[in-house]
Amino acid sequence: MFGDLGSSLRDVIKRVARANRIDKRTIDETVKGIQRALLQADVNVKLVMQLSSKIRERSLDEKPVAGADPREHVIKIVYEELVKIIGEGADVPLSEQTILMVGLQGSGKTSTAAKLARFFQRKGAKPGVICADTYRPGAYEQLKQLCEQIDVPFYGEIDCSNPISIIKNGMKELERCEIKIVDTAGRHALEMDLIEEMKDIHELIKPNQKLLVLDASIGQTASRQAKAFNDAIGITGVIITKMDGTAKGGGALSAVSETNSPIAFIGMGENVDDLERFDPDGFISRLLGMGDIKSLIERAEEVLSPADMDVKSMMRGRFTLKDMYKQLEAIDKFGPLKNIMQMLPFGMELSDDSYQVTKDKLARYKVMMDSMTNEELEDPKIIGSSRIKRIARGSGTSLEDVRELLKYHKIMQKTMKGLRGGRFPMQKLMKKFK
Repeated sequence: MFGDLGSSLRDVIKRVARANRIDKRTIDETVKGIQRALLQADVNVKLVMQLSSKIRERSLDEKPVAGADPREHVIKIVYEELVKIIGEGADVPLSEQTILMVGLQGSGKTSTAAKLARFFQRKGAKPGVICADTYRPGAYEQLKQLCEQIDVPFYGEIDCSNPISIIKNGMKELERCEIKIVDTAGRHALEMDLIEEMKDIHELIKPNQKLLVLDASIGQTASRQAKAFNDAIGITGVIITKMDGTAKGGGALSAVSETNSPIAFIGMGENVDDLERFDPDGFISRLLGMGDIKSLIERAEEVLSPADMDVKSMMRGRFTLKDMYKQLEAIDKFGPLKNIMQMLPFGMELSDDSYQVTKDKLARYKVMMDSMTNEELEDPKIIGSSRIKRIARGSGTSLEDVRELLKYHKIMQKTMKGLRGGRFPMQKLMKKFK
């Protein structure tokens, strides 16, 4: 979704930003571009038309706020109206609670239960997971292995076919866990026996949160599924999975919002860390290429220690190879490089092939820096031809590779100075949005 819909919307925004003047014709072209992008992402036609009408009306009738030119004004309107169509995110607190996970077969619910536990764990809470899926073979082992991988308490009974009994025992076993996550069997909304079982589980544990897991690829049919589950137990939030691999994510997002079921989290990959709290402002900002600095900072606070990166030193303009080495190590902790790029204002768009090339290249850079002296890492300017030869020989790389590393460092150093000086125009625009 970030690839297809995001790329189309960013093209629209760029055309507005480069327009010589903002008149009715420019606004009409902008609206048509947005319509095309949203319809291709499977957003409901009626919703697209309502959005288009609102953007056109506001762009023509409203005057820009003080200090903003007409281009910035139109971009701001597009941003605000896109945020409105997906509604507010669900509020899932970090306090002690019981969470019931429900969803369709194949929605990724079991892996999402582990991802959710990992999310709370990163926030400093103590989660525990109960496997009450007695229908799908392998659910027990899958969830058990994922929980062991992240060192989260797990309870299940592989030979028991009674989910009520399992949950009763699990709640006692995981009594010391602050957050208890109960994974139930995947079901179809029309299978009344499973719906009744879900109601019985709901009555037993009286959960604080009832989260529905939906696959983004189901598109607009998400609204029908959300309504069925909501009628049964009263959904408090939705988790939309596989947002990284489908063009239909727009349909699922907008359809769920139409049912007044707030989105709590979105799954952005297969790894256990690839679950994000849903923030409408940050999500739309990322789609439009404006980045999501808030989420990036939040992620940094979770995974990085002060020793990982001397931000103050870098922002003062001093950015050594040592700093860059720490930065490359930090990227490994952050997660997928593509996700990080999307959080940066007008960040690079990487294809799967180029992502792998970049990942391999960054690993090679670290090997080369391991072959440098402390003096060279502190002051790259002293690295001449003889030192380049020694570094290449010591790291098993070529002279061109070492020169490429030094060139990359200069680019990063220049970027850091640019951040310090606030020379990125989108930063100024986003400040006006606030």
